[in-house]
Amino acid sequence: MPIRLFAFLLTLCALTGCSTLGYYGQAIRGHLTLMAKAQPIDQIIENPTTPASLRHQLKTAQAIRAFASQQLQLPDNASYQSYADLGRPYLTWNVVSAAEFTLRADTECFWVVGCLSYRGFFSPADAQEHAAKLSSEGKDVFVYGVPAYSTLGWFPDPLVNSFLAYSELDLARLIFHELSHQLIYIKDDTAFNEAFATAVELEGAKRWLDQQKHPAQHDASPEQQELRKTAFRQLLDEMRQALAALYQAPLSQADMRLHKHHIQAEYASRYQVFKQVWRGYRGYDHWFEPHPGNAHLASQATYYQWVPAFRQLLKESDGQWAVFYDKTRRIGKQPATERAKMLEALSARALAPATQVLAPSTVNQVEENTQ
Repeated sequence: MPIRLFAFLLTLCALTGCSTLGYYGQAIRGHLTLMAKAQPIDQIIENPTTPASLRHQLKTAQAIRAFASQQLQLPDNASYQSYADLGRPYLTWNVVSAAEFTLRADTECFWVVGCLSYRGFFSPADAQEHAAKLSSEGKDVFVYGVPAYSTLGWFPDPLVNSFLAYSELDLARLIFHELSHQLIYIKDDTAFNEAFATAVELEGAKRWLDQQKHPAQHDASPEQQELRKTAFRQLLDEMRQALAALYQAPLSQADMRLHKHHIQAEYASRYQVFKQVWRGYRGYDHWFEPHPGNAHLASQATYYQWVPAFRQLLKESDGQWAVFYDKTRRIGKQPATERAKMLEALSARALAPATQVLAPSTVNQVEENTQ
């Protein structure tokens, strides 16, 4: 492993110049630390000193991992067959930036993975330092913790303490999502990659729950959880549309800043209404501490923009994973413009648009029906 990484480092230096080596160096050091701490799951389970709670979570993860390959046809390899405890809440921290009056995230390009709408760091201090630099340049910046990432099959990704304590459903979703990146990854198209993986995780989690004889208990039913997420995404999408319209208006920068503040305050108030309907559920509070800005909204859009398209594509594939993956690869091979047109067409055909479940009255009805 170190030899392979050393060769990787030399290649980076040759291709990008050693002026960028500091950033790549922290990434490689961080990944080396992760891999050095990883231990085979079977050994940890068999160790008599392993806490019962950890043993249970690892066994659950093993079952989810097997389901991913056997039922979802995701890669069957060494990923998520080991476990690493890094002693911190997140594996990495991502920094997203955008100009003051645009909802388009800035992109940064890297060797191997191509251009991304974020820059990741293994140290929160490094992430904040980079964010401060961007802020000083007038950028709108968003920093968030990331529980997992995929090396796209280059290395055996381990389970990490940052997400192992998730509920059974959320753990399944994360594993399905990250393995999806190993299966299909289109260079320079973050929105495509994240939406594809999100669509796989959603359908995979549903099938995982369907095959459980005694589904794990959650703070809400899967129907409630998905309804909350769909409603909240729609709330942010409407906020994004309001800001997009504002940024096209013939206003001075001072007036635009004022109207931007008013829009942010308006949607913060609307979120409070949702919380009341959700009986005080606070899972999205961090989005409004402070109000979401351009970078924050751009980050959310990256993950969900094309999710309806991919879910429709799976439906049109009769739920057959092999067919779905083949069609996804065909779309991915198209030029970016044509790829977007195909995804737009799929989105237009998608059934049950999110707006149908946004109204608080609808949310309230589902809450009552699932008591």
